[in-house]
Amino acid sequence: MSAHSHLDGQLPHEPEKATLEGRNKVLGFWLFLGGETVLFGTLFAAFLALRDQVLDGPTEDHLFNLTLVAIATAILLTSSLTSVFAIQAMHQQNLKALINWLIVTVVLGVSFLLLEGYEFWHYVHEGHGFTTSAFSSSFYTLVGFHGAHVLFGVSWITLLIFQLKKKGLTVVTAPKVYVAGMYWHFIDVVWVFIFTVVYLMGKVV
Repeated sequence: MSAHSHLDGQLPHEPEKATLEGRNKVLGFWLFLGGETVLFGTLFAAFLALRDQVLDGPTEDHLFNLTLVAIATAILLTSSLTSVFAIQAMHQQNLKALINWLIVTVVLGVSFLLLEGYEFWHYVHEGHGFTTSAFSSSFYTLVGFHGAHVLFGVSWITLLIFQLKKKGLTVVTAPKVYVAGMYWHFIDVVWVFIFTVVYLMGKVV
């Protein structure tokens, strides 16, 4: 079977693992996510150490709007579900459904970014700038770094959609879709920790 053959019923059930290159990509990406976990862990530790260093700036309790953040959280978690549906469609060799679910994932990711952009805009107007205090610097570094990951993921999946439309589902494109799904789940899990540690603890503790 040619590695570049289009969706024709000849692909295996898990095309992302059909070649050694594909399996290596998946394994290598797990290692990459391990490094990312350490990096985010460091940012979480810095935030927890500096969260009370507000100087004359606004506090967490004054700033955070849990309703807005909860809506953003629901949107991002829903996008994780749609990415699961995309992988299922890939395993079913349903190219149209795969592309459609990826498009929905991108739309939800962009919606999350728009809400986060509005959130940051509101905070700045409340006197919570990046250099206002150690707390604000650690907050924007952690949450903004995650937002940059979401932006990268949206861009990555968008490029994959165009590639799938051009080349179809093959043992070459399938691993790319699979690792993009792994990445998307990772940033969703990180956001759950951000929502808990930054926002919930900021309002409750």
